[in-house]
Amino acid sequence: MRSRELQQTGGAGPDPAGVRRRKAALIVQIASAEGHKLPLDRLSDEAQMSLAREIAQMPAVDRETLEQVAGEFSAELERIGLTAPSSMEEALTLLDGQISPRAAAALREEHERMTGADPWPRVLALPPEDLKPIMESESTEVSAVVLSKLPVAKAAELLGRLPGELARRITYAVSRTKDVSPGAVYRIGLALAETYGRPPSTAFTEKPGRRLGAILNSSGAQTRDEVLDSLRSEDPEFAEEVRKAIFTFHDLPRRLRKEDLAKVIRLVDGVDLTTALAAGLAEGGDGQIAADFVLDSISQRMAAQLRDEIAERGRVKKSEAETAQTNMITSIREAADMGEITLVSEDEEED
Repeated sequence: MRSRELQQTGGAGPDPAGVRRRKAALIVQIASAEGHKLPLDRLSDEAQMSLAREIAQMPAVDRETLEQVAGEFSAELERIGLTAPSSMEEALTLLDGQISPRAAAALREEHERMTGADPWPRVLALPPEDLKPIMESESTEVSAVVLSKLPVAKAAELLGRLPGELARRITYAVSRTKDVSPGAVYRIGLALAETYGRPPSTAFTEKPGRRLGAILNSSGAQTRDEVLDSLRSEDPEFAEEVRKAIFTFHDLPRRLRKEDLAKVIRLVDGVDLTTALAAGLAEGGDGQIAADFVLDSISQRMAAQLRDEIAERGRVKKSEAETAQTNMITSIREAADMGEITLVSEDEEED
C-alpha cells in the first residue's frame, strides 16, 4: 500500500473515517511488531471488531507510507498537553481519596449499567465476611454461582464460615450451574453488585473504637481507666478495640520508633516535655519506663540537658503531669498525621 492508496477507499472518493481506521490498524501493527501490547480491550466491541477487520484486509505497506503514518502519530502525541482518563475506573483512581467511597461505588454502578461492563469484580472483591450475608440471604442457586465465580482459596474460606447444612445445599447446587447462560450470570452479578457492592452509608468515617479511643486519649487517667474497666465487663472485644486506639504517655516505648525521638523532641513544647518526663520518672513503673525510653533514645548531650531541666523542675502536680503528657502525645499524633513521623501500628505492636 502506498501513501496515495491509504487516502482512498475503493475508488469511491475520500473517506476520512476509513483513512483513520487504516492508520490506526497500521499503528497497531507497528506497536505489535515492536513487542508492545496495547490496551485495545478498552475499546468498544464494535471498535475492536472494526480494527481487526481492517488489519485482516490490509495489504503490504511501503516504507514511505509506514514512516509517514508513524511520523503523524508521533507529532500528534507531542501536541497533547494533557490526557484525560480513558475509562471510569481510571477517573475514579485519579479521584481516589477526593470523593466518598459511596459516590465512587454509585459511579461504577452507573457505568456498568450504561456500558454493560462486568459487575462481578465488585462482588468478588468483597472479603469473605461480607460475602457470607449473600450466601445466607440469597437463593442456593445464586449462592452456587457466587461460589463458582470465586477463586478456589476464597471459596473454600467462605464455605468454612457457613453453617454445615447451608454449605452442603450450596455445594450441591453447584452441580446445577452447568447450564446457566452467560447472560444470567451477568444479571446475577449486576444485582449483587448493586445490593452488596456499594459501601453502606454511615455517619462516621472512623470505627467506634477509634473514635472513643481518641476521646479517652484526651481524658484524665482516672476517667480513662474507669471507662475501660466498665467496657471490659460489658463488651471485652470492643474494650480491646478501644485500648488499641488509645495512645498515652505510657505507650511511648511500644508506639514510637527510636529514630523518630529526636524529631519528636523538637516538635513538643519544651515546658510540656520537661514536665511530662519529670512526672514519668517520679511515678515509677510504666511512667518511668516511658521517660527512660525517651531519654535513652536521644543524644547524650540532649538527654543530659533534659535531666538538668527535670531536676530544676522539681515536684510535679498530678494535674500538671496529665496536661503536659496529653499535650506531648497530641503533638506526636499531629506529627504522625502530617507524615513527619510513623507510629508503630497495633498489628506491628502485637507482632
